[in-house]
Amino acid sequence: MNLYQTQKMFLVFFFLNVVQTALPSSGQHQTIFFLTSGFCVKRHHRLCLLPACSHPLLSFCCSVFRAEQVFLCVCFDMFHLPVLRNRRTLLERAEKFISGVYFTDCNLRGRLYGESCPLETIDSFLSPNRITFSEASQQNFDPYHIGDTFGPTWWTCWFKVSMTIPESWRGKEVHLLFESDGEAMVWRDGQPVQGLTKEGEKTSYILSECLKDEEPHRLTLYVEMACNGLFGAGQGSMIAAPDPNRKFSVHKTELVIFNRNVQKLLTEFEMLVDIVKELGEGEQRGYQALFTANEMVNLCDPSDPSSFSKAHSLAHKFFSQHNGESQHTVHAMGHCHIDSAWLWPYEETIRKCGRSWVTAVSLMEKDPEFVFTCSQAQQFEWVKNWYPGLFTKIQHYVKRGQFIPVGGTWVEMDGNLPSGESMVRQFLQGQRFFNQEFGMLCKEFWLPDTFGYSAQLPQIMQGCGISNFLTQKLSWNLVNTFPHNTFFWEGLDGSKVLTHFPPGNSYEMKGKVEDLVKTVKNNKDKGRANHSAALFGFGDGGGGPTQLMLDRLHLIKDTDGLPRVQMSSPDKLFSQLQADSALLCTWTGELFLELHNGTYTTQAQIKRENRQCEVLLHDVEVASSLALCQNQTFVYPVAKLQQLWRLLLLNQFHDVIPGSCIGMVVEDALNYYREIHGDGAALLQEACEALGSKGGSTGVFNSLPWERHEVIQITDDSEKPRLALVRAPSVGVSLVKETQPLTPVSVTLQADGAVVMENGILQTIVRKDGTLTSLRVISANRETISDGCAGNQFVIFDDVPLYWDAWDVMDYHLQTRKPVVEVVQPVQVVSSGGLRGSVSFALRISDKSTVTQEIVMDAVCPYIKFNTKVQWAESHKFLKVEFPVRVRSPNATYEIQFGHLQRPTHWNTSWDWARFEVWAHKWADLSEHNFGVALLNDSKYGYSIHRNTMTLSLLRAPKAPDAVADMGTHQFTYAIMPHTNSFQDASVIQCSYNLNFPLRLIQCHPDSEPWSAFSVSPPSVILETIKQAEDGKGTLVVRLYESHGGSVTATLNTNLPVKEAWHCDLLERRDPARPALITPEGISLTFKPFQIVTLQLIL
Repeated sequence: MNLYQTQKMFLVFFFLNVVQTALPSSGQHQTIFFLTSGFCVKRHHRLCLLPACSHPLLSFCCSVFRAEQVFLCVCFDMFHLPVLRNRRTLLERAEKFISGVYFTDCNLRGRLYGESCPLETIDSFLSPNRITFSEASQQNFDPYHIGDTFGPTWWTCWFKVSMTIPESWRGKEVHLLFESDGEAMVWRDGQPVQGLTKEGEKTSYILSECLKDEEPHRLTLYVEMACNGLFGAGQGSMIAAPDPNRKFSVHKTELVIFNRNVQKLLTEFEMLVDIVKELGEGEQRGYQALFTANEMVNLCDPSDPSSFSKAHSLAHKFFSQHNGESQHTVHAMGHCHIDSAWLWPYEETIRKCGRSWVTAVSLMEKDPEFVFTCSQAQQFEWVKNWYPGLFTKIQHYVKRGQFIPVGGTWVEMDGNLPSGESMVRQFLQGQRFFNQEFGMLCKEFWLPDTFGYSAQLPQIMQGCGISNFLTQKLSWNLVNTFPHNTFFWEGLDGSKVLTHFPPGNSYEMKGKVEDLVKTVKNNKDKGRANHSAALFGFGDGGGGPTQLMLDRLHLIKDTDGLPRVQMSSPDKLFSQLQADSALLCTWTGELFLELHNGTYTTQAQIKRENRQCEVLLHDVEVASSLALCQNQTFVYPVAKLQQLWRLLLLNQFHDVIPGSCIGMVVEDALNYYREIHGDGAALLQEACEALGSKGGSTGVFNSLPWERHEVIQITDDSEKPRLALVRAPSVGVSLVKETQPLTPVSVTLQADGAVVMENGILQTIVRKDGTLTSLRVISANRETISDGCAGNQFVIFDDVPLYWDAWDVMDYHLQTRKPVVEVVQPVQVVSSGGLRGSVSFALRISDKSTVTQEIVMDAVCPYIKFNTKVQWAESHKFLKVEFPVRVRSPNATYEIQFGHLQRPTHWNTSWDWARFEVWAHKWADLSEHNFGVALLNDSKYGYSIHRNTMTLSLLRAPKAPDAVADMGTHQFTYAIMPHTNSFQDASVIQCSYNLNFPLRLIQCHPDSEPWSAFSVSPPSVILETIKQAEDGKGTLVVRLYESHGGSVTATLNTNLPVKEAWHCDLLERRDPARPALITPEGISLTFKPFQIVTLQLIL
């Protein structure tokens, strides 16, 4: 620059200052330009041109600079010339200003990170197993280059990263950027410190919030990278079977300066833009947000951080305009729903918990208002064992009320399929764990993602000290919209719990305006409830809340046009809802999800194993309790039973027992079942040995609370298996003393190839293809099978859902019904009568699948069994069996936990036909006055009873997320039981227990007398459970329930030396105000319909 140019520059700044002082003050920020040919100096970046004649000083400027024209450019912000304020252009302008895709070279988003610096070294070690940090840190690491691939799926790649932070970054916020397509955990000083996943919007770890000299500038960190994404590794779609050979890579890793002021401004812009979108064109407040955002763009120069404060001021003014007193209040709670297994195996869930929870704890360390809710005691136990340092921090934040255990159960179990006792144990194990580790009990049941909710859950909740319930899954209903968000849910026995469905219809909100607006708009109880929950954080595959979500919620905690937002807890939410509950409605009965009906049938082997393990653990506890009283040397297997129960409860997670999981999870679950079978059988044998006096005679153990008279198979060491008709006392043991039936079974082969079987109770005709053309109740001379129809008809359907393959069966599948008619082996006699008559046959389902069946009629048995074996190799097919019966009734009855309920057999309304496929446990019954038919099973859960056709669902063949789901050999038994009178009086309930709970053979002394420990009268009350109390020897816990649906006074008879009897809740906490009355006849008890009663018996 020469002397002349220097003089000109000096004069320019001189005149700018003179002009600025000479111009009238407007109270607004002024922007001044001085322009002449080839010369421009600006004081700001917005301009409005004024000609030289508009001010006398400019004439002098013209002569000094020998220019024909000089312009003084002055801008008064917010008072610039009018522009066309088009909503679309201004909205898109603001969007592009913060876009991460468009114009990042000049917009605000492009300034989020400042300087960057490469890492010094990055080395890696690949392992096929999930190993501990201490083991991994001792391995040999090799150099890694960004972009190199590693894998395959489910392996683990450990990285050792060394870095030096530049001295010049002093006072800056420094992050380690680490972007990959896997899930990662950062380890520092041997402790987990941060989860990383691109899908969960966590791609950086904060090394320093403000770098100081005394902080270490040279660091070595470890990064544990799981070779799977947040949602596993589906091949082609999220729910597809995993790609076992997928490769992974690190896309970027470097040190960067993070500009927190840019992030704050981006959040303000984002929330304003979202307010514009969500409130729409009809709201004044939306236009205020639009014009505020536009003026912020005008004021904000991305390259000049000094301009940010003015934009912040505008945003602050907008967000500080508060609501009125009547505005809806949203209770924001951080949450991280983690499926204990789903599209990934159990072991990976352990690491998902670690990654997610350590991130939540780090947020708590910075934000004392942040509250995080977390369910599933099993996951807490995993973290305790795998990450003890993290668990200690969690205990600290539980005490502070920020990390809140919720739910009270061992896992978030399926709400339909587990037995009643299994549901009790979910709460018993969960609540005891939370009490032992945190000194607290959960007050709310937390089950946001389960496929329906049993009508007995309210009573079970109340019995476990829980009076509140939160879920949202019924928002997935395919047909009908559930009419409430906040209401009282009344169960089968009349128990009520305050229930809340977050109106935003999600358990993984992001703290966005959309979430809050939906919460208010979707609230179906406006005027009755003015408080709602908003659960925020990445979920299903973990991840949890982020700092950005917290920033969003803090920004709009009380902003006009939006609901009030407060960081809250479940206790605060439900306390407020309870206080304002006077106008709430009541929903009575089950909460039926009108979707995912296929989960009652998918993965049949898991369902069979679940049922068998429930039975086995029941019998182990009964036998062990009796042995404890009969044998002073017997030690009740407390620890082993707890271990086995917890394995069973784990497999009842809501994506495992329903079958909606990948094949690896199925393998894990079946291995756990094998462990339960093996260890459980050993425990049962030990108990039975202690129970039976020493000797070489064959005895029988009956774990059910009624006398049984039935045919069993006996295997002696010296003889072939043989049949025997035996009597077994109620909850007791006896020698096998064979008896003969009054009416033996007869089997008659007819000329047309059909077979007639009769046992004095029933008579049936079995055609050559295995179908029943007749089934008569002899005493009433009443035919069961409908005219012109056949029972035991196998049918197959096309089964192609809309998307959720393992989950859904759609109503339109019913239009594709095809009977299975090709006979491979016609009916032939297997057992010719006496104690048992049976015939067998085989059908071809397709060129890939067959069914072989033995139809069994036993002496003195009121039902016919169908022992079935299927070789199954289908694709998207659904196998069922039908029984059209001579019964007319608008309702059918289905067994559920601790009781039964009715559902319609017609499709009058959308609520009716949405239940074209329903669930039940051991039986379903269709009855008219004085006659009915029950369909029993030993391992199935899917039923359909439409008009007079009773259908049991047997097998499905989905291909996602397990490509080989249900392929292979299946064995199961179902039974048909026609009866006179009601199903209650006909002992349908007891017969379904008999079908599922076998009499157990034991060794007894030949002089042993029959011995019964317990019996109950009347038979409407069922003794379901006998076990040792959790908190002490010398005390038994017994659980009973009323099964018929009526009030009754009952007597529990026992031959055990009971000193005292006390009522207790399902957590086995004694009620000191309610001793049970012991009379010479037994313990007297009163029951309401379907009531569960639990007693402590002091021996």
